[in-house]
Amino acid sequence: MAASRNTIELAQTGKRDYLQSLEKKYQKRWQDERVFEANAPSAEELKGLSRAEIQEKFPKWFGNFPFPYTNGALHLGHAFTISKIEFAAGFQRMLGKRVLFPHGFHCTGMPIKASSDKIIREMELFGENFERFNPDAEEEVSAPTETTESAPAAKPDKAKKGKVAAKATGLKYQFQIMESIGIPREDIKKFADPYYWLEYFPPKCIEDNNAFGSRIDWRRSFITTDANPYFDSFVRWQVNKLYAMGKIKFGERYTIYSPKDGQPCMDHDRAEGEALNPQEYTAIKMEVVQWSDASSEIAEKVGDRKVFLVAATLRPETMYGQTNCFVGPDLKYGVFIANDKEAFVCTHKAARNMAFQGTFSVQGQVNQVHEIQGSKIVGTKIKAPFAVNPEVYVLPMETVLATKGTGVVTSVPSDSPDDYATLMDLRKKAEYYKIDPSWAAIDPVPVLSTPTYGDMTAPALVKKLKIQSAKDAKQLAEAKEIAYKEGFYSGTMLVGEFKGQPVQDAKQKVRDSMIAQGLAFAYAEPEGLVISRSGDECVVALMDQWYLDYGEAVWRAQTEKLLSKLDTYGTETRNGFEAVLAWLNKWACARTYGLGTKIPWDPQFLVESLSDSTMYMAYYTVAHFLHGTVNGSQRGSLDIAPEQMTEEVWEYIFRNGPLPENSSIPKEKLEIMRNEFEYFYPFDIRSSGKDLIPNHLTFCIYTHAAMFPEDKWPLSIRCNGHLMLNGQKMSKSKGNTLTMRESVEKFGADASRLSLADAGDGIEDANFDEKTANANILRLHTLISWCEEQVQNGDKLRTGERNFHDRVFEEEINNLINITEGHFAEYNFKDALKYGFYELQSVRDWYREVTSDVGMHHDLVLYWIRVATLLVLPIAPHFSEHIWSTVLKEPKSVQFALWPEVTKPVDRAIIDAGAYMRDTTKTMRDAELSLLKKMNKGKGAQAPYDPKKPKAVRIYVATRFPEWQDQCVQVAKDAYDAERDKVDDAKVRELLIQRGLIKDKKAMPFIQLFKKRIGEFGAATAFNRTVPFSEVEVLQEFLPYLKRTLGLVDAEIYLADDAKTKEGPGFTKNIIESAEPGAPAFEYRNVDA
Repeated sequence: MAASRNTIELAQTGKRDYLQSLEKKYQKRWQDERVFEANAPSAEELKGLSRAEIQEKFPKWFGNFPFPYTNGALHLGHAFTISKIEFAAGFQRMLGKRVLFPHGFHCTGMPIKASSDKIIREMELFGENFERFNPDAEEEVSAPTETTESAPAAKPDKAKKGKVAAKATGLKYQFQIMESIGIPREDIKKFADPYYWLEYFPPKCIEDNNAFGSRIDWRRSFITTDANPYFDSFVRWQVNKLYAMGKIKFGERYTIYSPKDGQPCMDHDRAEGEALNPQEYTAIKMEVVQWSDASSEIAEKVGDRKVFLVAATLRPETMYGQTNCFVGPDLKYGVFIANDKEAFVCTHKAARNMAFQGTFSVQGQVNQVHEIQGSKIVGTKIKAPFAVNPEVYVLPMETVLATKGTGVVTSVPSDSPDDYATLMDLRKKAEYYKIDPSWAAIDPVPVLSTPTYGDMTAPALVKKLKIQSAKDAKQLAEAKEIAYKEGFYSGTMLVGEFKGQPVQDAKQKVRDSMIAQGLAFAYAEPEGLVISRSGDECVVALMDQWYLDYGEAVWRAQTEKLLSKLDTYGTETRNGFEAVLAWLNKWACARTYGLGTKIPWDPQFLVESLSDSTMYMAYYTVAHFLHGTVNGSQRGSLDIAPEQMTEEVWEYIFRNGPLPENSSIPKEKLEIMRNEFEYFYPFDIRSSGKDLIPNHLTFCIYTHAAMFPEDKWPLSIRCNGHLMLNGQKMSKSKGNTLTMRESVEKFGADASRLSLADAGDGIEDANFDEKTANANILRLHTLISWCEEQVQNGDKLRTGERNFHDRVFEEEINNLINITEGHFAEYNFKDALKYGFYELQSVRDWYREVTSDVGMHHDLVLYWIRVATLLVLPIAPHFSEHIWSTVLKEPKSVQFALWPEVTKPVDRAIIDAGAYMRDTTKTMRDAELSLLKKMNKGKGAQAPYDPKKPKAVRIYVATRFPEWQDQCVQVAKDAYDAERDKVDDAKVRELLIQRGLIKDKKAMPFIQLFKKRIGEFGAATAFNRTVPFSEVEVLQEFLPYLKRTLGLVDAEIYLADDAKTKEGPGFTKNIIESAEPGAPAFEYRNVDA
């Protein structure tokens, strides 16, 4: 497949091809040996054991991720999320656990059905094989999104059009999209059947995962919807149970709705706008008293009806302080017939929402009789419901948005900073804004009082934040947030029937009163732009529907308890869950269009795609017993028919229900399924993209809290960010995209996996760098060649007694084993790769270099190869399998190998000595390179020696720190607060003054650096300033290497105190005095060769 235009192309592929041949070889072996199939211990093995004893004797690990929607190839973002469980599964296997990593296929919902319907329409247009399609004759035609009547043509929204185009990859027709993903044109007609998608894509997904080397137990895979009768039965039991528990209810509520599709449009049904919800307003009816001269023609368009400007507000309690009303002078407004007696003025977008909320007399119908520009409405006199000033004028406001609210804004300048700033601008420049000054003459009216800002919050904030005009958008946004929070949480009403009451109590009462008097009505719209997968701009509809009662107090408290016990691996994820729990409520769980499971008690509806996927992780534990194919067309190992899986059976397996009395399934088989669930559940971790926190992941913990006892609640959920490609967001339209299969074909599985591990682990966005992936090909190939060469030529390696460098090498290997294990255990794969792969090779490189005169030790080289093979096994299993099985000749697959055990504590003194040798060498080499650069630039006239001539070095070792440093360290120690783990700066200054050190310019900078050391290494390590090894002895051990690598004629070691007594050239006092324990000074000089 041709590379995307923003991705790299490989020049040489020989090494990659070799690695890929190894990968295919070992993947076949793993599949033939059924390596990744995991089973619970038998009931006999578990008999009489407590849960703790079972975990000790038969430890398990169950990891999973949200199954992908099966309407195309897995992209690299899928691979990134999968890799988090894949790497962890590899590591957990090495701990001797029974590891369950399953993978299902989500097919529920609209996307597949919508795409198949498009193919049907395109076949009608162009023929069965689209043979009548003529690309040259095609003209770009915008897909219609308007389904309401009497609506004017809307001006295309460029931002919206661009986003949709990006989503659609620039291809207009569904058959073109199918061709773009590699499906032959003559086969596309098969996809007119939505169920064919369910046959076609799951096997492709399995192939892609196998090519990636995934450790998945494919026996447990399944597809959703009624295409799999076993899973269909499971979902029916789940929703029936939730219904019986009172968690699913029926009633009227707001929901995001697609008029084109004729049903709610939930998150997974959307091409754009996921996680956006209905935003509810109070719509204020402001009756027109007298039209402006420019808008008087409206009267003849509406007959005898009263006309109202309709303003949407989130703050009905402030309506007492209205001084005017704003419209956008450049916006287009419509006049819409609401009923026989009323007409509304607002934007078309707002009217379209109202049409589905029972506001207009005919549901779903928008009857627009006139369109007018906002500037023409300016000067119209209107009634201001509840206002102290009952009649006000319409004024212009340039910041009014057509995309938010109704386009009409009530003005309360006492409490809205935007309103106040605009009103002041209008007063200052009435002529410029073409208004009569009398229209803006009403002064702000006090409505509520706050402790901080009194009864004029907006003017006070405008003054405080130095806001000069309505164009100071940033400051006004800040002021608006402050004003709202201050007013709501601390405000007290000053006027109206609820005078004296807290705003928090009065807010709803004012709203209810206005609606009861016919002066307002409830209005809602999406929080932002929502586009359905059918290309429709969605609205908010008020409709009767089945919904999950998320947010209900008891259920929410139960879910919050689950969350409190859940490991989220970071505060960002936990905060995300807590924020969603604070607002989530009443989620529509039914739809009429698409694929899925029918709601048992109301089969005209299907269970929507985010509601049938909240506890399928439990289904993984028994899927292989029930069916032998993903669609359930063949029975599983227990030979059970779908109709035998009654609700009583599911209850027995998953909820410890009583043994079903009339079940045709033998008790032994029921116990096998229950035993499998009891052993593997709860799952240990679910890894997901962070974008699923507002929906799927929160629904998951809600459902688990309701359906399972606490000992079956999820143990952890880990979230990652999105994956960028080469530092940019992946986008098909921009040619910056890569599928999972394309990455494996381009770089090989292990090189791709190494790059995914290196991409990042946090909740922030990660980056897959193709240059890194390409470099990994060479790195792996080189490493394989080196390992093969060392084993083949093992008889040429040194044997016998080990020297100092051997001891350092062994301790460094053992130290990296421990460090890498810790990172794998915490799911920090980037750091696990850093230490277990890159750093491990670095210590080998040093060892090879420092022992080049005597050679490496045979036993340690083999030990390193074995450890290197195992430490990278979770991430690069094909490489590890080759070294393990082919190079080291181990009989069993490396997939059964255990984590290398370090049998004794690592000697920290030896580790520090190793770091000391490398740091000293680097410092000395860098000093010489720096001098050479200066000399090459002609700046080395005063150089103390010529690096190009024969040279020697004296190394000065200090046994104690300078006295002034010791004094400063003591000051820091005396100012250190152990409880707060912090050095008190005020106390530091006080002690420096007391001890006469405050005037020493070196003191304060040194203490600040020392504080950083405390932060990096901890107080105990920082205050312990002793070197845990003999510097002189270590320097003597690697002096031969220093002489070789730096090209020295001679090298001498002096204690600094002794060097100070020496006379003559080459013993420079300030250099000698710069030596500190752990950081020797050195002095080069030229000598005769």
